[in-house]
Amino acid sequence: MLKYTIRRIIGMIPMLLLISIVVFLLAKAMPGDSLSGEIDPNNTDPQYIEEMRERLGYNDPLPVQYFDWISGFFQGDFGKSTRYKIPVSELLAERLPNTIFLGVTSLVITYILAFAMGIFAGRKPYTIGDHVIGGLNYIGLAIPSFIAAVFAIYIFSFNLGWIPYAGSVDIQLEKGTLDYWLSRFHHVLMPAVVLGALSTASYTQFLRNDIIENSRKDFVRTARAKGTATSKIYNVHILRNSIIPLITFLGFDIATIISGAIITETIFTYPGIGQLFLNSVSSRDYPTMMAITMMLSTLTLIGNLVADILYGVVDPRIRLD
Repeated sequence: MLKYTIRRIIGMIPMLLLISIVVFLLAKAMPGDSLSGEIDPNNTDPQYIEEMRERLGYNDPLPVQYFDWISGFFQGDFGKSTRYKIPVSELLAERLPNTIFLGVTSLVITYILAFAMGIFAGRKPYTIGDHVIGGLNYIGLAIPSFIAAVFAIYIFSFNLGWIPYAGSVDIQLEKGTLDYWLSRFHHVLMPAVVLGALSTASYTQFLRNDIIENSRKDFVRTARAKGTATSKIYNVHILRNSIIPLITFLGFDIATIISGAIITETIFTYPGIGQLFLNSVSSRDYPTMMAITMMLSTLTLIGNLVADILYGVVDPRIRLD
């Protein structure tokens, strides 16, 4: 498995280079440049604008601009944000913990609900409980996340006042204290529930269907014939084989921790990477936008690698050569 992992990591390098070329060209194909987001062309001397573009390298040939950007990127220099006037690396370091906290919390909610409902529905298929869970799943699949977020804010924030609708923490609290972390959890709870609950539907259905299918296979009949306890059959034999499809989701969830929260963070005014990405697009903050896009691409490749490795861990029949 070690050789396989090293080989996959080496194979990710040319893929990242190819992705970086696509990201760079797409950014250059957008109207204007980073300087366009900083100045008002109607109230600025055109000669000054041209001098600034020359100084910042925007008039250099595309290969030169790409090489300068990618060489700095691999050295940890993502450039300077044209909107916030600070290095992009500092901006990401400030926002990334909030998004990771939101993503991890939503994943915990997703998997707890998915396993609880999926196992119940799989062990007792075609019962009233199974139909109720199926109905909830269809509702979850039908409701867009931004609609659920708006209703959640209206009901639980404006009407009931239970949950704050903006921010990530009470700024009056001292960082690192218990009250500080309780405030962070209080602020992240509602967006995490919106993200996690709506993602539960597909996970639950996959787990339910696989449990039903695996319960009819020969190795389960053999275990029953040997007198193996029903709980052991489901928890050891059936469940271990049924969670393999969920491993695929877990790998991709590494990337969706950030990308999946873009709309939700914006609606809840939650200061994370998702909101930062939308702001960078609207303000033509290209260094920030390109850095976030590359980060999402890298996380997607890492997620695929983690998923493949976990396949071998969960199912001993799978060998990574």
